[in-house]
Amino acid sequence: MTVRDLVPLLPEPAELRARCRAIALLDAILGPYAPTHTYRPNWRDGVDLACMDNGGGDQYAIVFDPAGVFLYGFDHESTATPWREEERAHWPGLLDGLPASLAGYPETPEFQCAGFFDATVCVWRETGDTEWRCGPVEFAPDASDGADWLFDVVVDRSPRAYLRFAEQYFERSVDPDAVAAILAGSPLTRRTVACLSPTVDYGAVAERARGLGHPLLDDPRD
Repeated sequence: MTVRDLVPLLPEPAELRARCRAIALLDAILGPYAPTHTYRPNWRDGVDLACMDNGGGDQYAIVFDPAGVFLYGFDHESTATPWREEERAHWPGLLDGLPASLAGYPETPEFQCAGFFDATVCVWRETGDTEWRCGPVEFAPDASDGADWLFDVVVDRSPRAYLRFAEQYFERSVDPDAVAAILAGSPLTRRTVACLSPTVDYGAVAERARGLGHPLLDDPRD
């Protein structure tokens, strides 16, 4: 799967934002000291940012801007890596067609490595548009840009992809019902949190959930 296959699988922007928030909350419960997935409300004025960094050189970022959504990923071992050439270069067509309203994000310092926008996958959708879009990239049948695995947890509308990730990353079984409840946006409860991590501080989790806009059933402030 490449970006061409990813584009039709992406949910609507509001659903994508909700899923990114839920995934970040799950990571904050299961691995509060080193979460792989994070979500930063108001990263810029009126702009939210969802990120994944696996610590092995692969990452993605999803920017939720009033002008639209900008999504990029970097698989350092993929065919499309800019490091395939001595002087780094994007895969042909990667950013072609990126609208002016979102064109500043590849130049954002947080998204650059040594002054270059390291990306193998790029997708965008302007506000008011009805489709996700990508540049006119082309790949051989055996080539990959990382889209086949970088975004599986955000495009899978079931809990399966997150469960696979969590059980591999945290090296333990994870309660599927608790994961499903948080991904569905159900109000957070002490029981749900305890099912995922019996030792985590519920007050800290509740504070994080409030910051993400996730509803709470058991608020420690009450």
